[in-house]
Order: sequence, then structure tokens, then C-alpha cells
Amino acid sequence: MYNVDIMMIGHFAKDRLVVDGTSEVASGGAVYYGSVALRRIGVRVAVVTRLHPDDFPLLDELKQEGVRVFATAAPETSGIENIYRSADMERRICKLLGFAGPFRREEIPDLSAQVYLIAPIIAGEVDLPLLKSLAARGPVGLDVQGFVRVRENKHLVFRQWPEMAEGLAHVTYLKIDRAEAELLTGQADLRVAARQLSAYGPREVVVTQSSGVTVYADGRIYEAPFTPRSLAGRTGRGDTCFATYVGKRLSASAEEACRFAAAITTLKQEQPGPWRGTLDDVTAVLAYSRSNSNEPKPKLRTPNPKSAQH
Repeated sequence: MYNVDIMMIGHFAKDRLVVDGTSEVASGGAVYYGSVALRRIGVRVAVVTRLHPDDFPLLDELKQEGVRVFATAAPETSGIENIYRSADMERRICKLLGFAGPFRREEIPDLSAQVYLIAPIIAGEVDLPLLKSLAARGPVGLDVQGFVRVRENKHLVFRQWPEMAEGLAHVTYLKIDRAEAELLTGQADLRVAARQLSAYGPREVVVTQSSGVTVYADGRIYEAPFTPRSLAGRTGRGDTCFATYVGKRLSASAEEACRFAAAITTLKQEQPGPWRGTLDDVTAVLAYSRSNSNEPKPKLRTPNPKSAQH
């Protein structure tokens, strides 16, 4: 009935990861982290992206995973410099390296999907008319990061999304993190923020933070922890969580999808790059979480700066 299960729209990025002054160039972007993880759980995925033709070979990694890739040539490839200190991989400084430009409606392939997942990394990739056009085709998932992370003089800063009320009216699955929730709602309580944003139209709101994921769906709150033993793969955490939540949601309840996405995100944070594990790995994490729900989570291993890149 559908050509693919999920169509992801967003820039494939060529990022620079800097940990304690040591840098390395790495592939990135929500379409990168999300699509690979989705393929590993058996979801059929198409990625629609823009990047410089010289970087098209980077997309081979997705094709090898079975992702259907639709790429448009752009003047430059998007990229972000993420600067971390290994002592605290939670905080990062983000600087703009490049921007591949806005998507045009004619760049979206004529494929049917169960969900159209708008996963931009920088504001300006997807505008309101394109969002409405995708919503007319089917349910939309949207990561608000790509509407509030704005380019200003080679820096990336967080700003309000002026068209938020109109935009969210067309969204089924919304993803935000703690900082974005506070920016858009003024609420420090993630449960309150999720309910407030849901009132604009999203049926389900997925909120990520360092300790885990909170989901508001059908008037109920579901929560699941992240319990990684290391943060060597912290980059791409939210991208992985949201994609796998929506992917699992195609066949499971919101509560089950919440726990499932948290388990994959736990594993993803322990290894740089996209999550490439198995469903058996996820089952093991879920079993551990259930049996140790009242015990303190495992102590984080201090990441090796050199292992924090990919």
C-alpha cells in the first residue's frame, strides 16, 4: 500500500566534532542517524536531502543500509561544528560550517509513506508551505530543532519560531528537547511543556533530555530513562530517539514505542556514529531496565576523546 514506511526530509551534514581540542570530520544530520537506525529495526526508509555533488559519495553509507536516497545538488553541504569537553559531553557549542539551502516542493519524490518525517538541522531547510504540502499527503513528524536553530553570522542561535502556531497545526508527531521546550513554552516542567505544545495540534509530543525521553500521547505521559555506560556517541541522540519512536509507533503503542526508543538511544550513546545494533540488543536493555527499575543506573564511563568522533 505504501512505497516506504517513513520518508525523512532534511540535510545530510558533514560535521566537525571537537572533543578537548581534537577534531575530526564526520557525517551527521538527523536523516543520517535516524535512517540507519530505522533500517536496523526493519523500517522501510527514503531520505530526501541536499548537499554538494562532491559529497554525494557520503550517501553510499545510507544506500548500503537499504535506504532509498533522493539527493539534490546544492552549492555547499550543510555542516555544524560541535565542540565538546570530554568531562561533560552533555554541553556543546555549535558553529555553522555550511548550509545546503531550502528544499523545493519539486525535490520531494512522488512516493507514498506512512509518515513524512521532517528532520532539518538548521532553520530555513523547510518552510511552512512545504510543511503544509507534506501534511496533505499524510501524517507528519517534525523535529522543531530545524525551525528554531537559526543562522546568525556563522553562529547557530535559538530563536522563537514565528509561524509555530500555524505550523504545529499540521503536525502529528512533534520532537523537542529540554532547551527547546523552555524556549517555546517558558515551562521548565517537561510534562507541562508537552501538554502545552500538544494544544497547538500535535497528537504526540516527544521530549528528550540527558536522563531520558518523555512522551505525551492520548492525554497521558510516558517516560523512559537513558542508561548508557558511556557518552562517546552522544551526537545524534535526539535524532535516533525520535526516528525510532516514530518507527516503532507504526506497529506499537505510544508507551511501548517510548521504552523501545529509549533502549536504542541508550545503546546509541555508547558508540559514535549511527546505531547499528540488533533487536536482541534492544530486548536485553529493556529486560535490564525492568529488572533494575529501582536501582541506580550504571556509572558512566569517561569517554576517550579520540573515541568520541566517528
